Amino acid sequence: MTTLKIDGQRLWDSLMALARIGATPRGGNARLALTELDGQGRDLVTGWMREAGLTVTVDQVGNIFGRRAGRNDALPPVMTGSHIDTQPTGGKFDGCFGVLAGLEVVRTLNDRGIQTEAPIEVAIWTNEEGTRFVPVMMGSGVFAGIFPLQTALDATDRDGKRVQDELRAIGYAGSAEVGGRQVGAYFEAHIEQGPILEAADNVIGVVTGSLGLRWYDVTVTGMEAHAGPTPMPLRRDALYGATFLMQEVVRIANDFAPHGRGTVGVVNAHPASRNVIPGAVTFTVDLRHEDAARLAEMDARFRAACAALAAGTTTGTPLEVDVRDVQYFPPTPFAPALIADVRNEAEARGYRHQDIVTGAGHDAVYMASVAPTAMIFVPCKDGISHNEIEDAKPEHLEAGANVLLGAMVARAGT
Repeated sequence: MTTLKIDGQRLWDSLMALARIGATPRGGNARLALTELDGQGRDLVTGWMREAGLTVTVDQVGNIFGRRAGRNDALPPVMTGSHIDTQPTGGKFDGCFGVLAGLEVVRTLNDRGIQTEAPIEVAIWTNEEGTRFVPVMMGSGVFAGIFPLQTALDATDRDGKRVQDELRAIGYAGSAEVGGRQVGAYFEAHIEQGPILEAADNVIGVVTGSLGLRWYDVTVTGMEAHAGPTPMPLRRDALYGATFLMQEVVRIANDFAPHGRGTVGVVNAHPASRNVIPGAVTFTVDLRHEDAARLAEMDARFRAACAALAAGTTTGTPLEVDVRDVQYFPPTPFAPALIADVRNEAEARGYRHQDIVTGAGHDAVYMASVAPTAMIFVPCKDGISHNEIEDAKPEHLEAGANVLLGAMVARAGT
């Protein structure tokens, strides 16, 4: 149904209206999960949902579902959605585009008087960003059975405030059971949050799956000593040793191109004095790849580098090296049939497109464990996201929402 198109101006206006809640001086958004501002954003979007005739349900972890009945309401719904919580210095499009593109699908079907065979649902997932509360992707994770409801409800922020209490405070501690409901298909539209589509001058990213991820906390321990009197050969310099591992992280990623990723994001040296040889260094490591076997090879190579440093092979001086596994997400392939729906819609509508994998975590990654899932990417300016200057072209957002519309209608039937 390529003649069926969303109202691009209405989509843009909705995005800009939501962006005014928690607006920052540099044009971004600070609307952290379960804050008063998040509550205001939820109120605005659920109000729009009700105006569009959706039946709104809130579950016990605060996930919101707006349901448009189908001709055969017993069929499992075709669902779309994302999140509206942001980073502290977030943008206007991350997550919000996916939610409001789903709402625009419903509005368009209403405008055209089209009833789908299966129901349509638009979801707003709780605490996707994980900025204020961990775990990240909290609402979809509980929905998919990745971790228990009570674990999420008992999570606290830096001030000791609990998720359960903050849900009550903003009026979104729902009564509906989390999960346990059938979903026929799940689509998520999103800005790419990277530079690949823009660099290739493509409008639609047909997302085939997500990179697997391994996170580690690493501590390298040597011995503090005075920087002046201690000769170089007699030092047990933890920072010097740690730099070998940090560089190895980057080498590993480059050796597993094009889908290898390696990042050291946080580094702390103790005692952090300019005239003291560092006695301990802690740092984070993030390794990613789209293939589980290749990610396992990357993991093995990193651990071998840690063992070599500990044995003194790397620097000539043995150091203590402790590696703690923090998180593992396996690579997640999306559903071939839904990927084909997205690709077919992009081709039928004449949008330049390419297959792409997502290197970021999304609610779709968890949803893929309980329902056939696919994602639609559109470019963002300079590939910048999680930043107040995050930007996307209205025509690209409109194109992504049109592909979402066509794919959802193809799945739901008319």
